[in-house]
Amino acid sequence: MPKIELYTYFRSSASFRVRIALNLKGIDYEPHFVHLTRDGGEQKRSEYLRLNPQGLVPTLVHDAQVFTQSLAILEYLDELCPYPPTLPKTPQDRAYVRSLAQLVACEIHPLNNLRVLNYLKDTLKQSEDLRLNWYRHWIHEGFQALEARLAKDPRTGTYCHGDSPTVADICLVPQVFNAKRFDCSLSAYPTIERIHESCMNLTAFQAAAPQKQADAE
Repeated sequence: MPKIELYTYFRSSASFRVRIALNLKGIDYEPHFVHLTRDGGEQKRSEYLRLNPQGLVPTLVHDAQVFTQSLAILEYLDELCPYPPTLPKTPQDRAYVRSLAQLVACEIHPLNNLRVLNYLKDTLKQSEDLRLNWYRHWIHEGFQALEARLAKDPRTGTYCHGDSPTVADICLVPQVFNAKRFDCSLSAYPTIERIHESCMNLTAFQAAAPQKQADAE
């Protein structure tokens, strides 16, 4: 297989997702570290923008092709290396797992990512307390819905769907990491906490954690 390169930042939730998937599938990759806050943000440099005009991480390069957007990269990796799969077998279950993943990746995360927090701080001049309240509000609104779905669905097992990790777990774990980083109480979400603990017992998730990355600070 041609070498895979991953442009990543240790604290990026989206990069964390891709690192988990690469680890689960046992795919070796070469990391390139893009610091999102140093010197105004290395993702804004012209050489990186030529690679990814959005100026976001992760960016994955494989066989001279450039891939962006973490959910698209996860599905690409599943097609490139089908075992172990991170999507279930049936169309119904795949749609369900995708909906769980997108609840996190499309509904919670975009409202709380670095660009939004910086805009609240630098442009709207919001205080640290108000920014923290913003962050916690969207975490709790999203986790309430996710907890309700996971707690009542018979397909919930050791992980979000059954007893093998899927893209739902790959998206959930980085979001829980961020929630803890911002001191969000998770006591109201026992199913989410249980699943997160199960995931973090796996080497693939442990090795992908922000504090384990070479660029961690």
